[in-house]
Amino acid sequence: MALLCHYVLHIYLGIKSIIMKFLSLIILAIGISFAANAQQFKKASLQASGLTCAMCQKATFEALASLPFVDKIDTDLDNTSFVLSFKPDVPVSIDAIKNKVEDAGFSVAKLVMTANFEGLNVKNDEHVSFAGSTLHFMDVKPQTLNGEKQLTVIDKDFVSNKQFKKFSTTTTMSCYQTGKMGDCCKPEGAKAANRIYHVTI
Repeated sequence: MALLCHYVLHIYLGIKSIIMKFLSLIILAIGISFAANAQQFKKASLQASGLTCAMCQKATFEALASLPFVDKIDTDLDNTSFVLSFKPDVPVSIDAIKNKVEDAGFSVAKLVMTANFEGLNVKNDEHVSFAGSTLHFMDVKPQTLNGEKQLTVIDKDFVSNKQFKKFSTTTTMSCYQTGKMGDCCKPEGAKAANRIYHVTI
C-alpha cells in the first residue's frame, strides 16, 4: 500500500510539474504578445502632392485602402491628406504606403507615422530596430520614447528635394543617401541591401 501511495505521489508531482511549465509558457507568450502590441505603428498622416481633383483623391484613397495593414482611412480633402489607421498585429511597410501613392500617379509630400513606444532610447544618428523596421533617428536630442509619439519620415521621395538636401547636412552616414544599410550602420549578420527608414521627431 505504501508503495502504491509512493507511485501515485510521484505521478501527481510529475503531472503538477508539467502543468506548471505549461502555464509558465502561456504566461510568457501572453507577455510577449502584449509587448509586441505595445510597440508598433498605430497610424500615419499622409499628405500627397499632385492631387488636383476629386478623381485624383479617390484614386489615391482606393490605392491606400488596398494595403493589407490599413484598417480605415479618414480624409481631409482640403489639405489633400489622409489619416491611415493600421490593423493591430499586422506589419506595416512604410515603402508600401509610398508605392501606392506613386502607383496612383502622385507623390508623397509628407508622411508622419504615429507609434506606440515603451522605453525606447534614441539619440542622434543612431539606428534602432522597431516594429520590424530599422529606424535611423536624425536631428534629435538623446531621449527615451514612451507612449504615442510622431515620427516624420525624411527619406528621399518622402520629403521635397530642398528638405532632403537640408537633412543631408546633418549626417555623414551614407545610408541617408541610399536608404540602405552600409558600412556605417550594418549590424552583424545584416545585409547591405536591407532598408533603413530615416526619421525625425
